[in-house]
Amino acid sequence: MARRAAGLLLYLLTLGACSVHAFYLPGVAPEDFKKGDPVTLKVNKIMSVKNLPYDYYSLPYCRPEKIISSAENLGEVLRGDRILNSPYTTQFRVPKSCAVLCRIAKLDKKQASAFTNRIDDEYRVNMILDNLPIGIVRIRSNQGKQIKAYERGFPVGFKEADGSVILNNHLSFTILYHSDPASGTARIVGFEVVPQSVHHKYEGKWQGADTKLTTCSSTKGSSVAAGAEAQLVKQGQEVVFTYDVNYRASNILWASRWDTYLVNLDDQIHWFSIVNSAMIVLFLSGMIAMIMTRTLRRDISTYNALEAGEEGEESGWKLVHGDVFRAPRGLSWLAACVGTGVQLLGMAGATVAFALAGFLSPANRGGLMTAMLLLFVALGGVAGYASARLYKSYGGAHRRRTTLRTALAFPGVVSAIFLALDFLIWGQRSSGAVPLGTLAALVSLWFGVSVPLCFAGAALGYRSAVPDPPVRTNKIPRQVPPQPFYLHPTTGVLVGGVLPFGAVFIELFFILSSMWQHQFYYLFGFLALVAVILGITCAEIAIVLCYFQLCAEDYHWPWRAYQSAGSSALYLFAYSIVYFVTKLDITALVPMVMYFGYMTIVTLAFFAMTGTIGYYACAAFVHKIYSAVKID
Repeated sequence: MARRAAGLLLYLLTLGACSVHAFYLPGVAPEDFKKGDPVTLKVNKIMSVKNLPYDYYSLPYCRPEKIISSAENLGEVLRGDRILNSPYTTQFRVPKSCAVLCRIAKLDKKQASAFTNRIDDEYRVNMILDNLPIGIVRIRSNQGKQIKAYERGFPVGFKEADGSVILNNHLSFTILYHSDPASGTARIVGFEVVPQSVHHKYEGKWQGADTKLTTCSSTKGSSVAAGAEAQLVKQGQEVVFTYDVNYRASNILWASRWDTYLVNLDDQIHWFSIVNSAMIVLFLSGMIAMIMTRTLRRDISTYNALEAGEEGEESGWKLVHGDVFRAPRGLSWLAACVGTGVQLLGMAGATVAFALAGFLSPANRGGLMTAMLLLFVALGGVAGYASARLYKSYGGAHRRRTTLRTALAFPGVVSAIFLALDFLIWGQRSSGAVPLGTLAALVSLWFGVSVPLCFAGAALGYRSAVPDPPVRTNKIPRQVPPQPFYLHPTTGVLVGGVLPFGAVFIELFFILSSMWQHQFYYLFGFLALVAVILGITCAEIAIVLCYFQLCAEDYHWPWRAYQSAGSSALYLFAYSIVYFVTKLDITALVPMVMYFGYMTIVTLAFFAMTGTIGYYACAAFVHKIYSAVKID
């Protein structure tokens, strides 16, 4: 067993170290191009870390004759992605130089204001070519080596020191391709851009795409004449949008084309996180092995000797043997919370497993969100089953009520928060607003799939046999003596969340950055390791606190076990506040409400998952120790 665990750990370490390489998408074939083939440049949303995402055409950019929306999966819609066609046209390996796209004869007040506001909020434009996002090349230094990386998107414009607002109206695209000499075709392996601001001038009257621009140069390597003025954003200004397209051969293989987008310069931080978390686990494991195991063995030997006829008096955790398996207050809610936690744990575990297998790489836009939602819905039966078994083990009588709470409570709270946020986003006309059709689909999945599965799982759980408790429960509850301050419920709960949070807070920084700073998260190997360490830490800290509680003759352990491990979510929410203050520059009300609304959902889910681990760990521990003593 130890060898298998070590082998699994080594495998996950390897995945964590190598998860930047070669994303293969099962069922997705690369597109082959020949010289002269049309190449489609699509546009996505414009986004900013300060504000809500918006549709590309919410700004007065050049438009095609007909705007066509590409098919989007559920995850893309929820992320606010809107994939649309663009007027940028090119043919494979046929370069273009200073091609005229369109002209705004005079910026009106509304257009100038739209550009100015988006530039003030540091919005970036996202485009897509052959499923690759556009990026600006950045050369980064890592251990003395120069590494090429991409900065996602390009800015709408920028502000000068004197307050002038500058618009990037000239885009110089570079498309990297890898040739296959055998077939004569090539595959696109990179999509780069250099945005520029040019106040274009021309001779004579405007003649559309045939207009000869005097601000364009024939100098090799640059299509913009030296010394050209920048394009100011002012009412009444004329704006001409232009672009270049250059093609460059590359040695990058199609299977590795995402490596440049996912350059990892922080792997040492991830390893530090793993080592830090592992030390916490070793510390807790040592505490359990050296203190609790030895103490329990002595206690059990003493109690069993007393039953054999030796003189003595019962003390410690054996005194509450007649109450330790008594049904807790709020049993129905406890069963619903644990059932929801099992559902979320199953969803998280399966999602990470699929991600490790390469199914949910960043190349599959929206795949992660879609997988999480569908897995959560599909695991409704598991939630009902777990809830029913727990409720039946304590002899609960209100089975339908418990199943309804399991099926509706957590999704209901999440839906209420989500709908409130969606209405606010709708009011801002953001592309992040979820359409009514998608909302209807989500409701259908909830009530048409998840709820029936939950009731089916509950029916199976109530029919299955549950193990009898190892000791009988007294009819009259025992009075709990006054507890010392360090075993007060509030103190115990708050202490219980510190170490589990300490095991994950470093990795949490990268997860929050991917959520709120539009960065790619792809190190699922590290995430899997941290998740395993988190589960072990939650289980061990819950067992330690449960033992101390029983020794103090307090038998109300079920809710305490759930809350002590789940309280790590409170520290997660506190950390999200610190992250908001120190890393994000959000000042608008709606984005601020959106941030804390979604972090509340994340906190509730984290509380349910870690709390469920703590409950099951303590339940197994309590059954084990009371099964080992002889009690009449």
